[in-house]
Amino acid sequence: MQKFDSFFKPEGIAIVGASRNPHKLGYGVVRNLKEYHYKGAIHPINKSATQILGLPCYTSVEAVPDPVDLAIIIVPAPVVPAIVERCGKRGIKHAIVISGGFGETGEEGLYLEKELKQIAEEQGINIIGPNCIGTIDTHTPVNTTFVAGMPDTGEIGFTSQSGAMVAAVIDWARAAGVGFSRIASLGNQVDVNETQIIEALRGDPHTKVITAYIEGIADGDAFMKTAYRAALEKPFVALKGGRGESGAKAVASHTGALAGSTQAYEASFRKCGVQMANTMEEMFDWARALAWQPLPKGNRVAVLTNAGGPAILAVDALEQHNLELASLTDKTKSYLRSRLPAAGSVNNPVDVLAGSGPGTYAVALDALLADQTVDAVVVIQAPQDWFLPASLAEVVGEVAGVHKKPVITSIMGRASVSEALNLLHKRKIPNVSFPERVASILQAMIKRQKWLISNHDSPILNASYDPDKAHDLASDNNWKSLLEEYDVSFPPEVEADSVNKAAKAANEMGYPVVLKLMSEAISHKSDMNGVQLGIQNTAEVEAAWYAIQQSANEAGADMRGVLVQKMLNSGQEVIVGIRRDEQFGPMILFGTGGTEVELFKDVETAIAPVNKTQALELIEATKAGRKLDGWRNLPEADKESVVEVILSLSQLASQLPEVDELEINPLYVFPKGEGALALDVRGALKGED
Repeated sequence: MQKFDSFFKPEGIAIVGASRNPHKLGYGVVRNLKEYHYKGAIHPINKSATQILGLPCYTSVEAVPDPVDLAIIIVPAPVVPAIVERCGKRGIKHAIVISGGFGETGEEGLYLEKELKQIAEEQGINIIGPNCIGTIDTHTPVNTTFVAGMPDTGEIGFTSQSGAMVAAVIDWARAAGVGFSRIASLGNQVDVNETQIIEALRGDPHTKVITAYIEGIADGDAFMKTAYRAALEKPFVALKGGRGESGAKAVASHTGALAGSTQAYEASFRKCGVQMANTMEEMFDWARALAWQPLPKGNRVAVLTNAGGPAILAVDALEQHNLELASLTDKTKSYLRSRLPAAGSVNNPVDVLAGSGPGTYAVALDALLADQTVDAVVVIQAPQDWFLPASLAEVVGEVAGVHKKPVITSIMGRASVSEALNLLHKRKIPNVSFPERVASILQAMIKRQKWLISNHDSPILNASYDPDKAHDLASDNNWKSLLEEYDVSFPPEVEADSVNKAAKAANEMGYPVVLKLMSEAISHKSDMNGVQLGIQNTAEVEAAWYAIQQSANEAGADMRGVLVQKMLNSGQEVIVGIRRDEQFGPMILFGTGGTEVELFKDVETAIAPVNKTQALELIEATKAGRKLDGWRNLPEADKESVVEVILSLSQLASQLPEVDELEINPLYVFPKGEGALALDVRGALKGED
């Protein structure tokens, strides 16, 4: 985005708070601009100094000559609003506020932050920060941070709401030889937020992969739209901080950002094509591979090694990540057998043995990449004494460059492999120190490939649904009728407010039946003996009625009667529901249902609306979904009916924003072709307890 170009390609920079003291941040910023060869104008502002690092100093922003389109502000927090106002009047429309002491410190700092925001809006200034580290563009080049060091020029863009994470990444990148295109530390995001920087990274031609450390998101809908546009063009990997309850509390105290529900973030990331990493190491492992290597066409992997132990670790990890060992063709095995040591293994994993050199690796790697059963190759080299790791890196780079399949290496060790790593990086081949890390990298690449070719179309809406009638039913908490309006079917049932009416209904319906407590106060009826199953005759109806009545009295719940339902057999129980997230809106939930839902926690979520493909993906991501395909003595279930229910709830959630929560548990799914019925439903409107 050109609006933010001055943060990464400024023509001139004013440093308000520049210092001659090497131990102060204001000195570090000036040092970095000079040391890393920023070619624009550098204007230190310091009333008591005439020059800093050979650069003339100015007494104020008003005294700074053109060109200047970016101000870096490193002064005490109470002074910052006034400085920003003076920058605006001077015509400087971009500012990075490194100073801390704002919203992250409490009420007084939050008041100061609001004042800063108001002045920025009045002056039309774009602000990154406060409480941030700054920005880097290795291609300009410009380094506005005070952190010692500068990453190599590269293809990875990184934005972070934590300055400490940026400082750590800069230091790590220098040692690891990993190149970055742009880096932005956002701090408290008083103005410029993560979504806007992601858009700027999307528009940067040097950025091939976007990475982000995210604690909270300012606007869920805007983020999803921007992230989706970005992911269509470039791989996007994110690490979400504050996923656990304690972590979420730490986020609020650290930056003032609010952490949304973990499931909502995961669902939103999946929908818009963002890969969610579990660690910083994993995020940059994935980013390098996605930036440097072609995407695999499938999940069949060949492992090439000189040692059995590391290969076993790699194979175990591949299996854990749902990847397969490629079944090599007889032609490939025959070719390898004629060229490998006699004791070597031509089966996958292919073991060239410890005594083999780079030449043998090259022959084997070429054969594996040429094999039509292989989608990707992992090359492992355990430390040895008879050839330099760099010589292996050279041949791997040469052979991999001839083919269009991904190659990930694990040249193990640290002290002896620095030259090899440099060669691999120049050839755009990612290396990991230990082979078990390759599995998550390949899985991330496969997920990227699947997302790119998946159906992202908006769902086709059912025009027969009447939103006005639905609004009325929802406002009356008439959840059963509301779902029936959206074509969700229920089994025959009768409400009975006396034991005699319950017995009469059961006799007319035919046994076996189920009796369920009707009470506004009880959500989970089975938890307090409010559901009686397998009732076979009138006497059992009476016994069940009084058992439910006694349980309701003990729980202090009002009992309006019971619901008499026909007892169903030969089906599977799943849960389907809606939950509205404050950040990302309505979510659809699917998983194992019945009384086991909270025990197994086998559920997945998706952001509504979902199309048919996304509904199927939601189902298949769970154990419950896999059981629907048939499991042991269970026949194949009517998955298509479940998809239709999910699509109906998706449309309901999109059309009725007042519905905060709606749950069908269980949805009883019959064998294929026989449909599905909702057995129990509960819901809540916004603002209800």
